[in-house]
Amino acid sequence: MMNTRLVKVSKFLSYVLRHKPSDIGLQLDSQGWASIDELINAAVRQGIKLNHEMITEVVETNDKKRFALSPDGKRIRANQGHSIPVDLGLKEKEPPHVLFHGTAKRFIEQIHQEGIKPRGRHHVHLSNDYETAVNVGMRHGSPVVLQIEAKKMYSDGLKFYESENGVWLTDKVDPNYVSIIEKYQ
Repeated sequence: MMNTRLVKVSKFLSYVLRHKPSDIGLQLDSQGWASIDELINAAVRQGIKLNHEMITEVVETNDKKRFALSPDGKRIRANQGHSIPVDLGLKEKEPPHVLFHGTAKRFIEQIHQEGIKPRGRHHVHLSNDYETAVNVGMRHGSPVVLQIEAKKMYSDGLKFYESENGVWLTDKVDPNYVSIIEKYQ
């Protein structure tokens, strides 16, 4: 579990590396990589104190493995979840038979009608395990866990990718591949 300071740094990194690097004057390359030195300097200009050790600790201790360091340790990027254009170089991969998606109860009717959409991100995020889906759903309200017939989707020609941190990604999930496996009170 990360301490409060590291959680704040992680949230800051998520924001600038996944959504708004321009807010601090940071440039990402086409694969989403940022120079750690430039990131630190840009953060300092915004009054946010960062250093290499802190960034490395966030990368190494983040339970969701949201970030990756380059092999030389000089660059950082988010593993997935971008709302800005980046090419993570992900290769298409055959998914397991089922995957899971956590959402909030208030979205179920819309999912029944439209399926699961990326909502401002590049892909829909799916997990290998039920527990992760529960945790994701809890972030959005009263959680509901959905089971996704991933192997059937793949057999029907839909593409899947697995990010470096084990999150499964796909463009959209049509309602006919979705079933509710559990609702919480």
